[in-house]
Amino acid sequence: MGTSTAPQSTAATWNIDPVHSVAEFKVKHMMISNVKGQFTSVKGSLTLDEEDVTKSRVQATIDAASINTREEQRDTHLKSADFFDVEKYPTLTFQSTKVSRVGDGELTVDGDLTIHGVTRNVRFAVEGPTPPNKDPWGNTRVGLSATTRINRKDFGLTWNAALETGGILVGEDVTITLDVQFVKA
Repeated sequence: MGTSTAPQSTAATWNIDPVHSVAEFKVKHMMISNVKGQFTSVKGSLTLDEEDVTKSRVQATIDAASINTREEQRDTHLKSADFFDVEKYPTLTFQSTKVSRVGDGELTVDGDLTIHGVTRNVRFAVEGPTPPNKDPWGNTRVGLSATTRINRKDFGLTWNAALETGGILVGEDVTITLDVQFVKA
């Protein structure tokens, strides 16, 4: 038997643990304070190459209807055609296109973010992934935190209302943070 000269892949698949993962966003309200919200249904996977993290890939899908800002009327408005239009665009998705090492435990992950049917390339600043750790039930886990900032108008989320003071009700810049735990498949 001959020996294979093909390089061995050191990549393993890890699945998002939805119970220990959250997608959070914050946006200015009335130009004075941030309102935060969460999407409580996050799914996806990470193909993690522990030898060369830059060869890793990640993809995630968020259920748009899982939005929660702790205010039922606001959530209903955000689900409507004025904003996310969840009946027409039920998911938000992210698919990485490039992973770069910035420093020890710090990465940038570029990829295609789709919101409201519009896809744009965005860059997440990532802390992690953490070293693998076994949970009490024998599963191996890693975690990471990723943050990016987008202009919601770039994704067709243009609804707003003018304030008497000359400002706007909802800010355009939105900070998105993903705190995610993965379980080795």
